[in-house]
Amino acid sequence: MASIAKLANPSFASTASLSSSTLRSELKISSLEFGLSGASIERRGSPFSISIRRDCVERGSLVVRASKHDGNGVPTKKTTLHDLYDQQGQSPWYDNLCRPVTDLLPLIASGVRGVTSNPTIFQKAISSSSAYDEQFRQLVSDGKDAESAYWELVIKDIQDACKLFEPIYDQTDGSDGYVSVEVSPRLANDTNGTVEAAKWLHKLVDRSNVYIKIPATAECIPSIKEVISLGISVNVTLIFSLSRYEAVIDAYLDGLESSGLSDLSKVTSVASFFVSRVDTLVDKMLEKIGTPEALDLRGKAAVAQAALAYKLYQKKFSGPRWEALVKKGAKKQRLLWASTSVKNPAYPDTLYVAPLIGPDTVSTMPDQALQAFIDHGVVSRTIDANVSEAEGIYSAIEKLGVDWNEVGAILEAEGVDSFKKSFDSLLVSLKEKGDSLKLVSH
Repeated sequence: MASIAKLANPSFASTASLSSSTLRSELKISSLEFGLSGASIERRGSPFSISIRRDCVERGSLVVRASKHDGNGVPTKKTTLHDLYDQQGQSPWYDNLCRPVTDLLPLIASGVRGVTSNPTIFQKAISSSSAYDEQFRQLVSDGKDAESAYWELVIKDIQDACKLFEPIYDQTDGSDGYVSVEVSPRLANDTNGTVEAAKWLHKLVDRSNVYIKIPATAECIPSIKEVISLGISVNVTLIFSLSRYEAVIDAYLDGLESSGLSDLSKVTSVASFFVSRVDTLVDKMLEKIGTPEALDLRGKAAVAQAALAYKLYQKKFSGPRWEALVKKGAKKQRLLWASTSVKNPAYPDTLYVAPLIGPDTVSTMPDQALQAFIDHGVVSRTIDANVSEAEGIYSAIEKLGVDWNEVGAILEAEGVDSFKKSFDSLLVSLKEKGDSLKLVSH
């Protein structure tokens, strides 16, 4: 990464703006009524619903209220998200991050247990909000270029979010409460560059509960092994196929085995398996085939493949090889369901959440999916309820001429390209903004 040398010693003296005492007092609020902006949880016709507005442009002062009641009509903190974790062992995470980071507090109170971010999320946050202006102005004044400034803005958000989720991380002995930050998408095809960037980000963020996101490209599979072997926890992102998912698991296991660490309990990982984008592409392929059988399979590919991914997860994290690692404290690399928002309005709005509930998994949800599931989601173990049906769907789609590996390759390329465009677009915007500030100052 060309800018690593320039960013070797950035000053982050002002980033730890959330004190532990302040955090603890805010998280121990007994009522679920917050005078915070960014989210609103309210009573509707259903047992519980949450309304989230996080456009990072204009926010009014919104109120968060409990809407589940006990037998005496007294508000309780329990939501569907709490049930998801308590009853089924699935961790609900939030797929968004924006200033003010304290907007996450009502979501944490409603049961959110972690946060994922990506270059597109930060592009939207930084370009559309004035909340970053003061820090950016100071960075420009200090002579930082656009990319250096980007990373300092991002790292501050990640550090502040990590502080908010630290209690969950501590309560679960490092199994949950993570915040994810991605290496530069420009490095998606650079094995060594990704390793160096992951080491650099991990050192700068300097939080136990940070996940460094690395894409599951062919070039980055060796990077994952190397970074895990260094004791750095990783969120492997952009997984679209079973064959690539198996390679990701093997990289994690290889990394643990080659680490030389006697205690592996502090090295954890999630494998982000993307869902809705699979249906978006496969549906187009099925429509092109056009037979009644093909058309009947629309909207079924993504969940079927995800169910088979969970079956593979169960297989790989069992047996002698895994048991040997467990003796050293190793934790399973949890499956994380990503891309959970519904793209096709004809489909149920919980399609990529409700059928994928199972133990030792994570579901990261953007606003739409999170709101829908809290509002009318049903909590029950579904991920392995119909594995034979999933196998039948997967096989039927393949027999129609759809190449699953080709689907994965197309979606991976699109995902990498999308993140690169967001990253590059934001850097251009920051450069222009920085140049204008310099002109004003002169």
